[in-house]
Amino acid sequence: MTTTILTDGNKVTIALAGHLNTATSTEASAKINRELEKIDTIASLTCDASHLEYISSSGLRILLSLAKRYKDFRVTGVQPQVYEVLETTGFTKIMVVERAMRQLSVEGCRLIGIGGVGKVYRLDGDTIIKVFREGTTMDEVRREITLSKEAFVLGMPTAISFDIVRVAPSSGQQTECYGLVFELLKAKTLSTYIKQHPDQLDDCAKKYAELFLGLHHIEVPEGGDVPSAIAHERQQIEHIRRYFPDECIDMLLYIIDHIPSANRLLHLDLQTKNAMMQGDELMLIDMGEVSYGHPLLDLGHAYSAMVSLIGDYEKIIGLPRELGLRLWNRAMDYYFEGLPEETLKERKAQIEVVSSIRNFSWLSLSDSFPEPLIQECKAVFDERVTQRFDYIKDVCKTFSHWTLA
Repeated sequence: MTTTILTDGNKVTIALAGHLNTATSTEASAKINRELEKIDTIASLTCDASHLEYISSSGLRILLSLAKRYKDFRVTGVQPQVYEVLETTGFTKIMVVERAMRQLSVEGCRLIGIGGVGKVYRLDGDTIIKVFREGTTMDEVRREITLSKEAFVLGMPTAISFDIVRVAPSSGQQTECYGLVFELLKAKTLSTYIKQHPDQLDDCAKKYAELFLGLHHIEVPEGGDVPSAIAHERQQIEHIRRYFPDECIDMLLYIIDHIPSANRLLHLDLQTKNAMMQGDELMLIDMGEVSYGHPLLDLGHAYSAMVSLIGDYEKIIGLPRELGLRLWNRAMDYYFEGLPEETLKERKAQIEVVSSIRNFSWLSLSDSFPEPLIQECKAVFDERVTQRFDYIKDVCKTFSHWTLA
């Protein structure tokens, strides 16, 4: 039996390997207590049980003692034979216990979507997998699951992952990554569906608009896990200061500062590859940026993908740009149906201005975007923001006109 204590700032991991039984638990407990007492502040404590082969009642008492002492305590990587003991004794109900993750490969699987945080592949006829980019942490993966569940509970048709897995290195990635497996029977991305059925574009645009409207009618209660969209956006803008001079960042912050506060549910990346057509219903995926705020920000994000995208449009969105523009324009007609023509014109101008933020803030989603793409964004900034800033300021003054019922 070996016991190893690892620290990462105020996060501590106890790695257990071998048999934690009557013969070994006394020494293991003494070592754990001795090492933990040396650490001034422990924000979270994780017991890595990926190499723990057996646990007895004396070992269970060690886990129970740690769970009582540390509020943020979890047992991870639990092998089947140990998990069975923890489940039988009720430990899975009184502390966070996570099974060992399966390892899957996406070699040979069809790529159906690419985003800033990862790629989506079809594993088989029933399941898809979202493979996160290299460097994504388990906390970030858990956050997406939490936000997906929050959105589902609030009433959105959201795909919920049933398994976190490790994805083996392949020709498309150099290291092992985390993945989320979803069950979506015969589902297609909205992009794929429209390409296969261009004659149904109008019906798809209506469903797409209804998906936005469904989101934006949901009021997010205070005190939940859904974060503020404005705070999230500010964080992303600050993250790209390394690419742009301060005066450029100040221009983006000016736009953010004029967006009205609100508590509506937002997706923040609802382009057509993040909506899955299952039967006659659209299901949301890629929930890592779900937040609350004003619909203007959500529609601005979507506009930046569907209309003003920087990069290979068809590769990223999965549609020819002309088809994507037709879908977006028709969807906005449905979204704003019934508004006076002058108000509709104003709303569309507001969305286009807010899209300027996402045109560049998405660079914060990864630290490994290719240099030519970064340089393209820098070149476009002057054209889309700097040279138009007087116009942008005028449009920002109208944001307050967009009131919510």
